[in-house]
Amino acid sequence: MRVNKPIQVTQSSIAPFEEYTEEIKDLWQNHWLTNMGKKHQQLEKALTHYLETPNISLFSNGHAALETALAVFHLSGEVITTPFTFASTTHAIVRNGLTPVFCDINPEDYTIQVEQIENCITEKTTAIVPVHVYGNICNVRQIEKIAQKYHLQVIYDAAHAFGVTADGQGIANFGDASIFSFHATKVFHTIEGGALAFSDPKLTDILNAYKNFGMTGAETIEYVGGNSKMNEFQAAMGICNLRYIHREIEKRKSIYDRYMEQLSEIKGIKLVGPQNGVKSNYAYFPVVFDGYRFSREEVFESLKKHNIFARKYFYPLTNRLQCYQDRFNSTDTPIANYIAERVLTLPLYADLALEDVDRICSIIKEA
Repeated sequence: MRVNKPIQVTQSSIAPFEEYTEEIKDLWQNHWLTNMGKKHQQLEKALTHYLETPNISLFSNGHAALETALAVFHLSGEVITTPFTFASTTHAIVRNGLTPVFCDINPEDYTIQVEQIENCITEKTTAIVPVHVYGNICNVRQIEKIAQKYHLQVIYDAAHAFGVTADGQGIANFGDASIFSFHATKVFHTIEGGALAFSDPKLTDILNAYKNFGMTGAETIEYVGGNSKMNEFQAAMGICNLRYIHREIEKRKSIYDRYMEQLSEIKGIKLVGPQNGVKSNYAYFPVVFDGYRFSREEVFESLKKHNIFARKYFYPLTNRLQCYQDRFNSTDTPIANYIAERVLTLPLYADLALEDVDRICSIIKEA
């Protein structure tokens, strides 16, 4: 029965099978499977057009893109960010030998609280890594002013913001760089993968070297690089999926609208409304249970009993992860702490049936 079919928090959208096999057919002819081949170059070009940004570098995953972005700017000391994010953001900072300084989030859209950024700046601060959350974007204009005032680099974690625009401008064009995740669960994916959009074209060759062991020639290795190139099969999937991205986002919007219609007037349930001037990608649907008659845990378990799997996302905060035990103090970010204890992201993907959205909402109301 349909009622017993599991509903996951997300489900990958995939281009038609025949379209993908047609796209990869020539790989059996040229045998060029990696090392920035034809598909890689084709996808880079397509993404610069779609994201309306001049410089794109593809990576094997979004985390590698962020680690590399932090490395190529030769940062030191402290980096301001938020703990309301996936572990990848904090890990990338720490793995570069940098110290994350956690700024709290605002209670409206859960992005970095720009009013608190200057309080976090010290003589050791070299960069800000703000995080766009759930398809909601940071206050990019104010962050730009702060960065210019203190001469700081700005590298956005835009893993949730693919295709989002602010006042008609692509989100990839803000800051010194923005990283995107193309993981299978994202709005746009390349199975695994990621990209770095950047403002300085001089970084192109450096990034190509960094993701290929630091090699700048057949016999020269000028950088201590890694291996994080996107392969041709990933790029081919991206080429196919990008053809359907507008349709996918429209389908997501209809699901978002249905959730808003069903849940927006319920006391104790807090939803995130649209941001002014922002065209969203409807990446996630977060619900905060703030004074609702059932707790987040009760709703989570009730959905689970019905074979519906929501996600406590983001929980725990990255400043509370076991690997950072006793290193950071989560009481420094009380709003992030409060939201993390109460937030649940509900299932949202392009092929989710509206009748299933209604059923999810009904269970939440009844718990």
